[in-house]
Amino acid sequence: MTETGVSPGEIGALIALVDQDRPGDAEYQARILLARHPTAGMLWKILSVAMLRQGKGAVHALRRAAQLLPLDAEAHGNLALALQERGQLPEALTSWRRTLDIQPRNVDALIGAADALRALGRTAESVGLYQRAIAVDVRSPEAHNNLGNALLELRRVDDAVECYRRAIELKPDDARAHCNLSNALRLQGSFDEAVTSGTRAVALDQGLGVAHSTLGAVLRDLGQFREAAAHFRRALELDPKEPKNHCDLGNVLFDLLRPEAAVECHRCALALRPEYAAAHLSLSAALRLLRRSAEAEASCQAALALEPRNVEALSFLGELRADQGRFSDAHELFQRAIGIDPGYPFAYCSIANHRRMTHADDSWRQGAEALLDRNLPLRHEASLRYALGKYFDDLGQYAAAFGQYAQSNELTKRREARYDGAKLTRRVDRVIGFCNPGLVRSAARHASMSELPVFIIGMPRSGTSLAEQILASHPAVVGVGEVKFWDAAFRRLIDTEGDADTSAHSMAGVADAYLARLPTPAEGVLRVIDKMPANFLYAGLIHAVFPRARIIHMQRHPLDTCLSVYFQNFFGIGAYANDFSDLAHYYGEYLRVTGHWRAMLPGTALLEVPYEALIADQEGWTRRMLDFIGLPWDPACLNFERTERVVITASKWQVRQKIHAGSAGRWRHYEPWIGPLVEALRGRGAAL
Repeated sequence: MTETGVSPGEIGALIALVDQDRPGDAEYQARILLARHPTAGMLWKILSVAMLRQGKGAVHALRRAAQLLPLDAEAHGNLALALQERGQLPEALTSWRRTLDIQPRNVDALIGAADALRALGRTAESVGLYQRAIAVDVRSPEAHNNLGNALLELRRVDDAVECYRRAIELKPDDARAHCNLSNALRLQGSFDEAVTSGTRAVALDQGLGVAHSTLGAVLRDLGQFREAAAHFRRALELDPKEPKNHCDLGNVLFDLLRPEAAVECHRCALALRPEYAAAHLSLSAALRLLRRSAEAEASCQAALALEPRNVEALSFLGELRADQGRFSDAHELFQRAIGIDPGYPFAYCSIANHRRMTHADDSWRQGAEALLDRNLPLRHEASLRYALGKYFDDLGQYAAAFGQYAQSNELTKRREARYDGAKLTRRVDRVIGFCNPGLVRSAARHASMSELPVFIIGMPRSGTSLAEQILASHPAVVGVGEVKFWDAAFRRLIDTEGDADTSAHSMAGVADAYLARLPTPAEGVLRVIDKMPANFLYAGLIHAVFPRARIIHMQRHPLDTCLSVYFQNFFGIGAYANDFSDLAHYYGEYLRVTGHWRAMLPGTALLEVPYEALIADQEGWTRRMLDFIGLPWDPACLNFERTERVVITASKWQVRQKIHAGSAGRWRHYEPWIGPLVEALRGRGAAL
């Protein structure tokens, strides 16, 4: 008999039941014996194991076993593991430490205690315990993998990569280790290897949601948004109650310019976890794109209330302030972000984008260049180089500026899909073929007579934002930025294409659908401006739907236009923007389709405004634009830089400055380096 009166045979019989995978029988017999021997620690230990095997809560039994067997390392370890799974981390750590007091070289206890420290936010302390575990058993894949997790949290990315590689050497079929390596390689900037590791993780375990979300994150960083969305959707299917999965999908839908769907995803994430700061911030970004500025700021402030030192949220709040023209407030927020994290690149970029840089900003330059000495992800490095290009351009150091812009565009090409010029040519062919004079005549009886919308079209960086800001300074005008509508409308019409009468009839609801996308105008507002530049593709379709609406076509010198596009970090506006040959092809197709509209549309529908003429004679051309859209003169249009409104385009700083001639003929500063662009544009019929 033991000290508690339980015989070794009775203990042995219970252990045999557990070993025979009969935990229910073992639990039943243990409880019978415990009724007679309530202080028998071994019975409590066997009971706890039997209950755990059945998925039952066993903490009470585990606690009794540890109390009654104070020198049994396994009993303390079992309790620690159960407490850790329940999230009772301080108690779990105490039990792990008791285990280690009894068995200092217990690898499982060393790893368990280190995991608990990491979960408690004491990551630096955990490293030593993981290293002790490796010293005891250098072939423990779990110890190497979990040490990698700790080092990654401490931003020791290169060291983490080596830990994960060692874990995979020891256990090649460990999907989680491949997943962790993929994530670390992504942060290291080794994207090709990251894709390989992520793909391997998914292949090893198709049901591992974190593997899909990790591979999705790599693909998103590479600009492969549709492929990323597929993996994020799979992760969400596998675990629909994980808020991060909703947020990941929302972020890539935002990249795909589907902000309404992104908003829905982020709201789902917040319904599951209201204190999820990242979801509040991502929701803010999607709301901003929808021009719901007040809601966007509320969501950003909610993120900051949860995490006051969140540099991403501080920087984004700065962007929202800049949208409102509050550039001093924005600058202060960007500086606060850098003060918290001097390695946060986007705050540096925002500072450069929202004011003119001077020689007094040399410390900014040094900070940005110091960041480039690190192994940054492509997106971060490209953004910094665009910002440095602007810095040198502002200082008149054009060779240095062009060097930075050229590098940033080469980096961007590595993460953008290749430009498909033939696809654009086919689209222009279809647009020209579909939107012909016969369609306009047939559509007349179905068309809307509304004069409310005004469309400003043109190449990006041709002055569309400036024209909108000038006109939106009129009390009877509101500017709503870039409304995404006509791409999808054209696709739907093409899908139902028949003869001209059939096509015209199918357009009957297009006007109502478009007007429903515009905000309800306030009292006294007679015109609403949509300044989506790429609507130059659809001017004929717009005229067929709204024959009384006015279309203003902004034109700018081809070299100034193309260089301004090349110098701007457009975050995925189109792969054509990053290569001179592609830019020239896109510009050539723009010339072709706008030439078609010029020949087809009546003068009452289309006004062409040369950017250079507008800045040379602001009042004269402003009067012409107002007269064209049927509004009287208002002197507020001359002081457009004072107009208080939200502008979220890349030109939001420029449109709040007084007109000056410095942006005309800017290409001459870069003449030594743009020979290939000049020749390519001439080959596409551009007048230089």
